[in-house]
Order: sequence, then C-alpha cells, then structure tokens
Amino acid sequence: MNVDNRTVSMTLPAEAEFIDVVRLTLYGICTKAGFTYEEIEDMKVAVAEACNNVVVHAYEPGSSGTMEVRFEMIEHGLRITVKDQGHSFNFPEKAMAAQSLHDKSLEEAQIGGLGIYLMQALMDEVEVNSEGGTEVVLTKRLSKSEEMV
Repeated sequence: MNVDNRTVSMTLPAEAEFIDVVRLTLYGICTKAGFTYEEIEDMKVAVAEACNNVVVHAYEPGSSGTMEVRFEMIEHGLRITVKDQGHSFNFPEKAMAAQSLHDKSLEEAQIGGLGIYLMQALMDEVEVNSEGGTEVVLTKRLSKSEEMV
C-alpha cells in the first residue's frame, strides 16, 4: 500500500460526545487498512482513553478547548496522534504507576495509571510528549497475515 499522504486529521471540541466521532473515523480507516475486528476494538478503547484524558484533564472546568486527532497510515500499520493545548502531566510518573499495575487486580489499581496501562496493553507503541499541551502517539502494526497486498 502506498502510504504517502495517507493522513486524516480532525480538530474537535474537547467534549465527551465527540469521542464517538473519533471512534467511527478510526473504524472506517482501520477497516480499509485490513486490521481484524479484535484489533480495531482494541484500538477504539485505546484512542477513546486518550481522548477521554483530554476531555477530563486537559482544560480547566468550564473552559472550552480542542483536541486534534490524526490518523496516519504508516508502512505496515497505523499511527494515531491525540493532541491538546491544555495542561500537561508527568508521563514518566504515570508510566511508572501503570507499570506497577501489571500484577494487581482492578480494585487495587489507582486512578491515574489505568489509562496509560490500557493504552500500553492494547497498542504496539505508546509515546507521550507533554510540552505545550499533551500529545499521545499510539501505533498499531498489521500482523503479517493481515497486510493488504
């Protein structure tokens, strides 16, 4: 598949009701790319979690903000970026909290690390840049048997 200029971008209000728009767009793109139903469901959970973090944490209550979502077709997969211009957070600290969840029950999980843990469990790569807002980059690769020829 030729992946040059195969990017879909959207800017949405950072409000919960717009997360479904992101999920529907993800579904359409992933279906065309050849991901399995299970992989698409995993990605929908991870992307919804990243978007929900923007809605809940990025902006002051009562103030409006936006989230930018980009779906980039890469060789053998998809890279999804969710970016806001709101408050940043300490990713290494949250990643450590997420790491400590691996052997714990859901009841023992502390709020704050579960979203990162979910994203890391469901995606092949998770990167976070927290300069000037927060940017979460989620990457999922196609399995060899699923690559479109």
